[in-house]
Amino acid sequence: MAKDCSFDVVSEFDKQELVNAVDQVKRDLTSRFDLKNSNSSIDLEGDKSITITTNDEMKLRNIFDILQTKLVKRNLSIKILDPQPMENALGGNVRQVFNLKKGLTQELAKKIVADIKDSKLKVQASIQGEQVRVSGKSKDDLQDVIGLLRKNEDKYDIPLQFTNYR
Repeated sequence: MAKDCSFDVVSEFDKQELVNAVDQVKRDLTSRFDLKNSNSSIDLEGDKSITITTNDEMKLRNIFDILQTKLVKRNLSIKILDPQPMENALGGNVRQVFNLKKGLTQELAKKIVADIKDSKLKVQASIQGEQVRVSGKSKDDLQDVIGLLRKNEDKYDIPLQFTNYR
């Protein structure tokens, strides 16, 4: 009997790369001419959220653009950022919190499993916590599933990674 092959579909990010990107943005805040003396700050709260505080909305957008650039340079998807509404902070400043998306929600995992089943490939998909395990007899079928999920990644609105490929 042939051994089953499998892989996991997950949504994670490299925490250290995220810390490095935020540190680079902090350095830019002190060196960029348009952001000097603007009382701007960017803070990373664990692996939960990033908070940007500054004088006005335009500077907030500039800092967010810098953050996106640094994330992309470090191979982190900007889809991990979930922007919350902008709010007023103390001293006439504005603040915006960006929650970090990690793990697959139950609804998203169900949608991924449904898409895999609709593809009519000879594989089985099962939800295991915050990941989806896909298994099948043929490695070619598993490669086809990965291709299908990469093609539909925009529909899921979250970056997907494929781990534990055996």
